[in-house]
Amino acid sequence: MLRLVLALGISLAVLPSFASGALAQKPDATASTEKQQDPLELRADQVVDLLNAKIEPESIFNDDFLSAVPSPQFKAIAIQLTTQFGAALSVEELDPSSGNQAALEIRMERAIGKGSITIDPNDDNRVSGLLFRSFEPINDDLTKIERDLNSLAGDVTWWFGPIDGTSPAITSSGADNQMPIGSAFKLYVLATLAGEVANGKRSWSDTISISDTRSFPSGMMQDWPKGAPVTLHTLASMMISISDNTATDALIDELGREAILQTLRDSGHAKPELNDPFLKTRELFLLKAGPKDRLRAYLGGAAQVQQQILDGMEGEEMSPGQVQVAFSGAPIALDVEWYASANDIIKLMGYIRERGEQVALEIMAINPSMPSHLRSKWLYSGYKGGSEPGVLNLSWLLIDAGGQNHALILSQRNDDVRFDPSALELIAQRILSLER
Repeated sequence: MLRLVLALGISLAVLPSFASGALAQKPDATASTEKQQDPLELRADQVVDLLNAKIEPESIFNDDFLSAVPSPQFKAIAIQLTTQFGAALSVEELDPSSGNQAALEIRMERAIGKGSITIDPNDDNRVSGLLFRSFEPINDDLTKIERDLNSLAGDVTWWFGPIDGTSPAITSSGADNQMPIGSAFKLYVLATLAGEVANGKRSWSDTISISDTRSFPSGMMQDWPKGAPVTLHTLASMMISISDNTATDALIDELGREAILQTLRDSGHAKPELNDPFLKTRELFLLKAGPKDRLRAYLGGAAQVQQQILDGMEGEEMSPGQVQVAFSGAPIALDVEWYASANDIIKLMGYIRERGEQVALEIMAINPSMPSHLRSKWLYSGYKGGSEPGVLNLSWLLIDAGGQNHALILSQRNDDVRFDPSALELIAQRILSLER
């Protein structure tokens, strides 16, 4: 699946078309006495018009771009950007202003979008790559942010502020509401492993072998050889940094479901029973992509019945294509998920931090999921998020220059419509940009 959000920016395409050579620009008879625009300058100016829906995507993008980001999809992204940041006003910077590729900054009413643009001189200088890595808000404030959060589809909860137990949140809403969190549940697996290492039960360098039973992407370890020796540190790093599902299930098997549920209780989760039995990723895929009667039985069963159903799926085969089809449409049974409130995740962040589990913090920081200009505002930034159709969670542990712990937790749920995650991710960037 093409993700349009990279490091909390909007990736409108990353298509490596860097053909050399140049196409002579046709002379403009009406402007013969004026400086002629370079093709790159012309296309950059057209991006402004494109974001404002004054021209069609087909008029500036090449076929490769449009095959990756079809015109309706691009228009939807442009609407999200202008809704959040206002109309595009002008090209703030294009460096260099000639050639085939340049750094690009677009000034909008409430932000400056920073990224790059690439044109193909062998295809009438059409745009073959357009990437916005970040949007730096200007003239933004908490009132506007909260308004935009409240306007999002479905149920949305959030919390941002210090987590020292005494300071109030900078902004929050529904922080006690239990929400499906997707792969953010992997933070509980990480905390359990880190706790057992701290207690001397395990070592980060302990090695286990990858078994026959694999999960489905995201990740890459489902394609690793059977029996490959892997350290617990590698499994945890893959689980958090690229959300590797096979690594996650291997750790759940190694630690045991009950040990992870105990971490939920110990860290202060308000309703750990919502996660009993504690699902492996493969089990969630099989339940939702498998027979509907089995899914209904699972939904209607007590924890003991649910565990029996999970045990009965052991060794069951399913093609990756079948899973992909099931998860490419509308939301499926969002009650079959991992659940936590914003306050639960905040307590978990504090639990990890207070116990001094430094390796766990290092693993969370491998992929902090924010642009460099925002990372530089924090002494430390660690991240894990999660999603499936109808579900999105974004969770950061942050430490400021004075050593004070902060958290940003956002969750969105919509059982009826599969929403684009870009809107919430852009708002997260705006929150992280706020002056504290």
